Amino acid sequence: MRMPLSALAALGVTALGLATAAPAAAAPAPEARSQSSAQAQWAAYDGSSEEAAANEAFFEAVVRSVAEKRAASPFGAQAVTVVYDASRAPSFASQIARSTQIWNSSVSNVKLAAGSASNADFSYREGNDARGSYAYTDGHGGGYIFLDYAQNRTYDSTRVTAHETGHVLGLPDRYSGPCSELMSGGGPGPSCTNAYPNATERARVNQLWANGFAPALDKALAKAGQSLE
Repeated sequence: MRMPLSALAALGVTALGLATAAPAAAAPAPEARSQSSAQAQWAAYDGSSEEAAANEAFFEAVVRSVAEKRAASPFGAQAVTVVYDASRAPSFASQIARSTQIWNSSVSNVKLAAGSASNADFSYREGNDARGSYAYTDGHGGGYIFLDYAQNRTYDSTRVTAHETGHVLGLPDRYSGPCSELMSGGGPGPSCTNAYPNATERARVNQLWANGFAPALDKALAKAGQSLE
């Protein structure tokens, strides 16, 4: 059974126009958030037709966060690494670790790594929300993945986690797709347990981080250079 979910008003962002995607510690708890907030949007696992803007905004925030950290240490490791904080989703520690393993073994141009709230590009959270699980951005660079208890009991929890993490890496939803597509989310129903991206999804993530990260890094380096003058 598909859970009824909703997405809020479209987020007014331009490409790479968000602030650093540090964990949104100051964001209201899911139960307390107002449905009237015009600066927030949710990209849900089991969704709506209004999620594309939220998916894109979350991805752009993470790209910019990673680029700005790379610009601060331009001579460090060359691998593009997206750091997450899982401390606020302890019940899903194994699913998050498994999702990380799946993505890191599936793509080569970007890697996920566990970190802390002080250095994370995004975070995971857990709780109860009628909308289910979703990727969230507050419009100011804060982004996190929310994992809903009830939905993760209905659907395969590792698939839910890997699907939402796919939004961080730049993939949109495609609910009409088959179970073999990770980003089909809840579309195929609860019997679908596939937690792996297919070949097309893997290629798309590699392409996004090969071609999309360089402009973000150039912009971040230019910004850092200006700040040193």
